[in-house]
Amino acid sequence: MPDPAPDNPLPLVGISMGDPLGVGPEVIVKALNDPALRQKARFVILGQHDVLEYAADQAEIQPYWWREPYDGRVAVRRGMLVADFDELSPLRVNGQREPNEIAGQASYRFVEEGVRLLKEDRLDALVTGPICKQAWHMARVRLRGHTEMLSIHFNTKRVTMSFVADDLRIALASDHLPLMELRNTFTIGLVHQPIDLLDQALRDWFGIRRPRIGVLGLNPHAGEDGLLGDEERRIIEPALAMARNNGIDVTGPLSPDTAFLPHVRARFDGLVAMYHDQGLIPLKMTAFDRAVNVTLGLPVVRTSPDHGTAFDIAGRNQASPGSMTAAIELAIKLANRRRERRTTAPEDRQASTPA
Repeated sequence: MPDPAPDNPLPLVGISMGDPLGVGPEVIVKALNDPALRQKARFVILGQHDVLEYAADQAEIQPYWWREPYDGRVAVRRGMLVADFDELSPLRVNGQREPNEIAGQASYRFVEEGVRLLKEDRLDALVTGPICKQAWHMARVRLRGHTEMLSIHFNTKRVTMSFVADDLRIALASDHLPLMELRNTFTIGLVHQPIDLLDQALRDWFGIRRPRIGVLGLNPHAGEDGLLGDEERRIIEPALAMARNNGIDVTGPLSPDTAFLPHVRARFDGLVAMYHDQGLIPLKMTAFDRAVNVTLGLPVVRTSPDHGTAFDIAGRNQASPGSMTAAIELAIKLANRRRERRTTAPEDRQASTPA
């Protein structure tokens, strides 16, 4: 069933609830308790109503949504619908610390339906609540997480994990990969891909006509001219040369220990880090409650809060909704930008893109 209000000026944003035993339900309820945020879009939460209602009760929030049993449709003309997967086993949020197979099955179903609705163009954007990868594994879901799942469903071979916090934008050359395995996969293509996709995203999604991108080195001091490792010379510099040949304004390799200093960061519209913690540690130190995970390379908008399930505090009304709020706001912004680009004539888009 198509969106019943295709000409509605407000985008329709889907939110998968994440692991029912984690803080996802709590941060969703708290984030959308802001009437000003709810006025910016239409919303459908894919999850379990009882769990969301419990989170609202803990936070002393009056439910501001309506509920319908989920039947594969998302008819939302205004406001917020909770599409209730009431056929799933009920779960009690009790701050438990252990992953749960039933919760893993449920969280997978929520995001699976969100992805299906995205593919069918029934949603303008999808915000994914935090899941537990171990719970997915227990539920026999053989995926490493949202990024891999989205890549498979959209048949997109080139996807990159990135993070946005205010004017700080970071793309990762490698993501959830054991650090000792990086040496076996570290190639020119691995480094070039996030540069290329970040440049495209900065132009198309953030409206930056001529993005400036900084690329971090892999080794301390960016290899110190080969004294501390030769990956910068053998791999990173050729990747930079490829990017420059494609018209990308890119600088590097930058010394990782100084790249995030304010006066260095200010020179760039985005940074590319070589591995997960190289980019995420400074990001979380400076903007933990505002950071948003964005998947680059997809034909759709997907964002996520930059934190996990936090089982130990779930159900205790202790979780901050800051990152979820930022993820929803960014999803709305990017969805509106995508809508604008769709309505712009191809010749106008071409004229607005720098050579």
